[in-house]
Amino acid sequence: MTAVAASPPKSRAQLRWLIPVIIIAAAVLSPVAGLIWFAAKGSGDLWPHLIENVLPAATRTTLVLLLGVGAVVTIIGVGTAWLISFYRFPGRRVLEWALLLPLAVPTYVIAYAYLDVMHPVGPVQSFIRDLFNIASPRDLWFPEIRSMGGAIFLLGLVLFPYVYLPVRALFVMQSASTLEASRTLGAGPMSVFVRIALPLARPAVALGLSLALLETLNDIGASEFLGVRTMTVSIYTTWVTRNSIEGAAQIALVMLLIVLCLLMLERWARRKQRFSGGGEKSHPPGPTPLKGWRAAAAVLACGAPVFFGFGVPALYLLYAAITRISEFGWPDQLGSWITSTVSLSLLATVITVGLGLFLAYAARVLRRRTGDGALRLATIGYALPGTVLAVGLLVPIATLDNWIADAAESLFGASVGLVLLGSGAALIFAYILRFLPIASGNAEAGLAKISPSLDMAARSLGAGPAEAAIRIHLPVLWPALAAGALIIFVDCMKELPATLLLRPFGVETLATQLFAEASRGTYEAGAVSALAIVLVGLGPVILLARTTERRIRLRTGPRVPV
Repeated sequence: MTAVAASPPKSRAQLRWLIPVIIIAAAVLSPVAGLIWFAAKGSGDLWPHLIENVLPAATRTTLVLLLGVGAVVTIIGVGTAWLISFYRFPGRRVLEWALLLPLAVPTYVIAYAYLDVMHPVGPVQSFIRDLFNIASPRDLWFPEIRSMGGAIFLLGLVLFPYVYLPVRALFVMQSASTLEASRTLGAGPMSVFVRIALPLARPAVALGLSLALLETLNDIGASEFLGVRTMTVSIYTTWVTRNSIEGAAQIALVMLLIVLCLLMLERWARRKQRFSGGGEKSHPPGPTPLKGWRAAAAVLACGAPVFFGFGVPALYLLYAAITRISEFGWPDQLGSWITSTVSLSLLATVITVGLGLFLAYAARVLRRRTGDGALRLATIGYALPGTVLAVGLLVPIATLDNWIADAAESLFGASVGLVLLGSGAALIFAYILRFLPIASGNAEAGLAKISPSLDMAARSLGAGPAEAAIRIHLPVLWPALAAGALIIFVDCMKELPATLLLRPFGVETLATQLFAEASRGTYEAGAVSALAIVLVGLGPVILLARTTERRIRLRTGPRVPV
């Protein structure tokens, strides 16, 4: 009996999925159109000043910061991934997931913490002066944390897990036979790392590095606190301080060019990714035991990033928060800060996960070039920094606000004001656009594990795509959707640039309140908010670390000693 292939869906059914995808893609691209519209209006006499004094310095500073952070995250991420994957030493099982803990600390929180820890009258310099009997802070030379070097160091400490995670997964999936062959040819451990493992891991390095650099571009709090005037800081000051949205849009377009260059560089570096596969069908190499000073060096190399990237800021925030509460009690508005933070993040998370699931399922149903192109456009929001999103969204959001106000005035004779900007809808929209790729990526990865034969079986029984999604796919996708929701919720809670620029008037979140206190120099007053941000982000990060380790072990199976 000859099997009959399932007929493709009719064009009308395809349009039901394709049209919403195109609408979502247009919404994602609307900030770029808004930037172009604002920039084309011109900034008058401000533009010559920007192009002569602001843009060159901001561009140079941003590029130096990207190069420095890129070097730090690559060295720490690749080095720790190599040690964890190929060597066995005391504490390795704990460190393999603890190396992800710095992800729970936002960049502006670590800058906030270290500014007080490294202050001339802070605990570190005070301890050194007491140790060497130095009376005045002026008599002790100490590296300045408010500098480009300090920004590179601190950002690298919290962003290296973006490189560590994919590189470690790729190292573990490499075949033991490849390393055995290099060993039989006389290659030592360092030669194997440089000549064999590192070239094979280049796609994973490029992926993690691009994510870390995009987060660096998105940062505004750490750069502002540390006195590094990047393009993001220049956009914020041009908009808020100089009251020129047009000038901010012009700087944002230049910044968008840098983002596009980063994405093109990542694509170029991963152009031969197919040559690094094959690890799933072969046994990974077993870790080599380390003893003596080599084991101590490995523990130090893997433990130091965890201690300085997570331990120091977490311990400082805990101490500062306890001190603040014991002296002044709980902040009066802490409840409202937590409520606004959780409500905005939770609402954005629910909508984002739903849209991400729709996009991933639409890709499964359509399977056409037009749909694929629209899907790719609909998920580029993560490449747009928060400041770029905020500036670009003002045009479409303000246009909709004006339409709503005019309609309310003509129909009901009521003046409703700025509904979208005043209610927080604009900020939630920015969250959705920025973190939609996380939701769609998780859903797409979950759907890839479900055989298409289940879809055909459901269709043969009369179930449409929507019914099959609810009754068959959704129960299977629930773990992937839940993991994505946790990550999105934490990212929304940590997002600072878009929140600063689009939050409703009079509304403060934990992130904006911390930024305000640190900008005033009252670091102890923001300790409770900073600690709350870290504690809420800690649970999902630990869950992510444990889940990742389980997936790696399930995919690789038993290890073979080399």
